[in-house]
Amino acid sequence: MATISLFGTMFLCLLIGVPIAFSIGAAALVTMYFVSDLPLNIITQKAFTSLDSFPLLAIPFFMLAGILMGKGGVSRRLLDLASALVGWMVGGLAMVTVVSCMFFAAISGSGPATVAAIGSFMMPAMRDKNYGAGFAGAVTAASGSIGVIIPPSIPFVIYGVVGGVSVSSMFLAGILPGLLIGTMLMLVSYIVAKKKNYTEKSIETFTFAAVLKTMNEAKWALLIPVIILGGIYGGIFSPTESAVVAVVYALVIGMFVYKELSPKDVYNCFVEAILINSTTMIIIGLSISFAFIMTLEQVPAVIADSILTFSDNQIIVLLLINILLLIVGMFIDTISALVVLAPILLPIATGVGIDPVHFGVILVANLAIGFITPPLGVNLFVASSVSKVPLEKIISAIFPFLFVMIFSLMVITFVPEISTWLPGMFE
Repeated sequence: MATISLFGTMFLCLLIGVPIAFSIGAAALVTMYFVSDLPLNIITQKAFTSLDSFPLLAIPFFMLAGILMGKGGVSRRLLDLASALVGWMVGGLAMVTVVSCMFFAAISGSGPATVAAIGSFMMPAMRDKNYGAGFAGAVTAASGSIGVIIPPSIPFVIYGVVGGVSVSSMFLAGILPGLLIGTMLMLVSYIVAKKKNYTEKSIETFTFAAVLKTMNEAKWALLIPVIILGGIYGGIFSPTESAVVAVVYALVIGMFVYKELSPKDVYNCFVEAILINSTTMIIIGLSISFAFIMTLEQVPAVIADSILTFSDNQIIVLLLINILLLIVGMFIDTISALVVLAPILLPIATGVGIDPVHFGVILVANLAIGFITPPLGVNLFVASSVSKVPLEKIISAIFPFLFVMIFSLMVITFVPEISTWLPGMFE
C-alpha cells in the first residue's frame, strides 16, 4: 500500500505538471496521512534537518566555484587548449567541444553548467562553420553529461551522503569512466562529422608549440583539479573544504590574475549560485523526507525482495537496475532520483556482491544519460536555450551520442575495475 501511494502520487503529480520537488513532497504527505500514524510535521522536520549536513555544504560551493570559473575567463582558456590538442582533426570543432567539456567537468561538477559554459562559445562557432545546428547542440549536450562523472561531481557528493560511501573514493572512481565516455563521444563525433562532411577545423595542423603556448595560458585553470583532488587525497582538506578552496581560488584567479571578474560580476555569480542552490536544496530536503517514509514503511525491502525473487544472478540484477535507471532518468532529475533510489538499490547491489563505489558510478552514469533523454533531458533544454536552436533539431541529432553513452554504461557496469582501480590504489 505504501509503495503504491508513494510512487502513484508522485507520478500522478508529475503527469499533471507539478514541479518535481513538490511532487515528491506531495507523495510523502499523502502516504504519511493515509498509511502512517506519525504526525505530518515530520515531513518538514526531516526536510530541514537532513540539510544540516557538512558533506552537503560541498554542493553550493562547487556550484559557486563553477559559475565563477565560467565567467572569469577559465572556460575560454580551456577551449583554446582543447583546440590546440584536437582542433586539427576531422570534425575539429566537435572534438574541441568534447575535450573542453571534459576539462570543464573537472572544475564544475554539474552537467547543465558545463553545457552552458562551453556551449555559449562552441555552438555558435559550429553553426558558423556549417556543422548543422542540431548536431552542434547534440554534441554539446552529450559532452556536458560528463560534468557529473569526472570529479568533482555534485551527484557523487549526494550519493556519498545518502549511501554512506566515501566521497573521496567516489571522486577517484569517476575519473576513468569519465575519460571512457569522453573518448567514445569523440569517436562518434568523428564518424558523424566524416559522414556529413563537417570537415571544418579550428586549426589546420597540430604543433607542440601551440599546445605549450595554450597550456601556459591555461595553467591557472588546469591547476584547479590538481589543487582540489591533490588536497583531498593528500589529506590536506576534506571534499567539502576543497569546494570552499575552489571558490577562493576562482575568485583570486578571475579577479586578480585573468582580471575578467568585476565586483558586479562576482555579485551576479553569487546571486546565480544562490538561486540555483535554493532549488536544489528544496529537492534534496523533500527527497530525503520521501526516502525516510520509504524506509519507515520498508518499501526498499519489498522492492529488493521483488527483484531478487526474479533473479539473484549479478548480471541479470545489474541489467534490471540499468533498465530501471534509464527509464527513471527520462522523467526524474538526477538529484531526486539519487536520493530516492540509492537507499532502495544499494542494498540490492551489495547483496549480489557489487562494490558500493562501483555501484555509485553505475547509478550516476545511468542518470547522466538522463540529461540527454527526452522528455526531461535537462542538457537538451540548456543547449536549446543557449544556442536558440529548436529542441526538436537537437533531439533528432542526439541518438548516435545516446547509443554510445549506453554502450559506455554497459562497459562501466560489467568491467568494475574501470571504477574501482583508482580508489583501490589509495586505500
